[in-house]
Amino acid sequence: MHELSIAMGIVEAAMDEARQRNVQVSAVHLRLGALSGVVKDALLFSYEVACQDTPLEGSRLLIEEVPVMVFCPRCKEKRVLQSVQSFTCPECASPTREVLQGKELEVFALEVEE
Repeated sequence: MHELSIAMGIVEAAMDEARQRNVQVSAVHLRLGALSGVVKDALLFSYEVACQDTPLEGSRLLIEEVPVMVFCPRCKEKRVLQSVQSFTCPECASPTREVLQGKELEVFALEVEE
């Protein structure tokens, strides 16, 4: 399960930031795209495991799920896919390859206590 190594990286990065700012992290905010290849529940579990016996023990991992957004070449519009199984415009059914969002795996904020 590669989610554990991802969680360990998140914990390490958050601890580094906390040390530099001399704060305690209470929550880590993460954007997780539908095409990231990461299973949300496995990552949440792995985060708890990775936090054990660290300064982040007891902190929360808050995940913002990011849908897949593509650009439709026919409509000339951004569209959110209904399913990652079909890369077609939900309005006109044209196939599309241009993914605009949905691959994210990004820590974008830390909640801290001084």
